[in-house]
Amino acid sequence: MPHPLSHLPVQRDYLSAEELADISATYAQVRTNPACFDTPELMQGFPPAPEQIVNWGNWMTPPFNRWAYPNIERIRPMVPVRRGKLPPSALPIKADAQNINTIRFDSVCGDEVSVAEHLAASRCDSFIVLQRGEVLLESYFNGQQPEDRHIMFSVTKSLIGVIAEQVIAEGKMKEDTLAGDIIPELAGSAYADATVREVMDMAVGISYTEKYDDPDSESSIFGYACGFLPAPEQYRHLASLYDFLPTLKKRGEHGGLFHYVTATTEVLAWLVERSTNISCAEHLGKVFAELGCEQDGLFIADPKGRNVTGAGSAWTLRDLARFAQLLLNKGKLDGKQLLADGVVDAIAQGADPAIYAANTDFSAWLPDFSYRSQWYVLNKDTQAMMACGICGQYIYIDFPSQVVIVRQASLPEATPALDFDTPNMFRQIVATLNK
Repeated sequence: MPHPLSHLPVQRDYLSAEELADISATYAQVRTNPACFDTPELMQGFPPAPEQIVNWGNWMTPPFNRWAYPNIERIRPMVPVRRGKLPPSALPIKADAQNINTIRFDSVCGDEVSVAEHLAASRCDSFIVLQRGEVLLESYFNGQQPEDRHIMFSVTKSLIGVIAEQVIAEGKMKEDTLAGDIIPELAGSAYADATVREVMDMAVGISYTEKYDDPDSESSIFGYACGFLPAPEQYRHLASLYDFLPTLKKRGEHGGLFHYVTATTEVLAWLVERSTNISCAEHLGKVFAELGCEQDGLFIADPKGRNVTGAGSAWTLRDLARFAQLLLNKGKLDGKQLLADGVVDAIAQGADPAIYAANTDFSAWLPDFSYRSQWYVLNKDTQAMMACGICGQYIYIDFPSQVVIVRQASLPEATPALDFDTPNMFRQIVATLNK
């Protein structure tokens, strides 16, 4: 029987009747045919047929995204995050593990749904669950292979948040320093008088909308500047994020708010890089090189070669699980402290849930959470940290149960109503494993 989720009424009130019906209909489709959302033939043949070709112009558009996301290095120029020279570390498989696929949870639409049904409905490409460092489930779909590096979009933000906390712990950057004092190029922008901490916690008063379907929204212009998509003529003067970020203007005051802005993470990364004279890709490389990774990580490179830190990294499923396990273990691996003592605790303490709750677009999706250092943090009934990217990318870490979950997906929309169910599924998995 599913563990009751007390916040479901809040989510149901937020979503429309049409959205709830669409979610239920999607689950009905996969019950009839679990493979109904598999990719059509793309990039097959020598050469592929014109209608099969995935390129810079269509890679974020369905159905082409289903091939593109696990093959991002064939679409855009990349900055590598070197895996180092260690042999791959073991991810032991738990003998007689509980069948995760059959765990059921209450969907926001009112249906009772299994994990397997949700993974199929949400166009999952890969999925892994660990408890106490042992693999309970590892699955690949849609042709993805264990060695494939799947773009993680805004999960990248959370990796940058860890690096920022590490740099602060090392004394190379201070939370109360103004961004404009570290980066003079930000003078006159929204960020000039924001503190490092306000940038880390998405507490910057800025004129910016994250509307992915509006070609003239700030988030779309960000996409042109970082090289995600070809820029229309009127935006081609923004040849890099270095050109784009100083153009963003202030609206309101900083602090006491949660305003989710991808460009804010790019400013945070710039603060880290200017404070240390080391790129974020190199900072992460220092950590990942100690994990026994299987593949190099990747960052999309903007037109000036800068690593795109707000949404542009790609990793194998297993290597992300290794990183999440490191965070679960408070930055320690095999007795060695890879992250400074206190870095993970600084994130996991969370922030004021009331500030997060005021942003109803987010708090309806994740009731009871807060946001700190680029992570969604839960400190009600448990302690958990979650990273999330558009189109279904997730890392979920529950500390009391010692559970780590990573999901990679290629949903056709950035933030579909169906994805309300994904964190609910994670919480049900944790609750079931705790029985």
